[in-house]
Amino acid sequence: MFDPTSYVGFHTDLSLLALAAGLVLIAGLFIGRVPPALTACYLAAAVLTDITGFGFPFTGFLPSHGVGALSLLILVVTGAALYAFGLRGAWRWIYAAGLTASVFLLAFVAVAQSFLKVPALHALAPTGSEPPFGAAEGILLLLFLGTGILATRRFQPQVRPAVVQA
Repeated sequence: MFDPTSYVGFHTDLSLLALAAGLVLIAGLFIGRVPPALTACYLAAAVLTDITGFGFPFTGFLPSHGVGALSLLILVVTGAALYAFGLRGAWRWIYAAGLTASVFLLAFVAVAQSFLKVPALHALAPTGSEPPFGAAEGILLLLFLGTGILATRRFQPQVRPAVVQA
């Protein structure tokens, strides 16, 4: 049974928090909003999800490590686009694309874990190489690609007017 107080539970809770916050942030891209507190919460939860993912026992480099490393790289660039470069110029679309890509990776892992842990899904794809699993991940990819392209094109962050000094 799932124990939310265990290390696995902590990692899973962080992942679900990041996924939920990330989906809300992607919706905000369409209206030019970057809520500071939610963005900070998302970035922190997503980074901690990736870091805690490396804390599980393993004997070699696994695909999950590759996804975690890629996610961390995307999150660093996404955070820099927002905090260091203020979404100026190309950093606007880099932020939107990075946010969408990092949320996709969380969703990708959530689907993969669902096929491992939910008995009805596991019966459809016990090894993860069956067509139902590939179809689910493929549909997810197409949804995120379409959403990401639209969100990136429409994202026009609300810019505060420059302070005029006398």
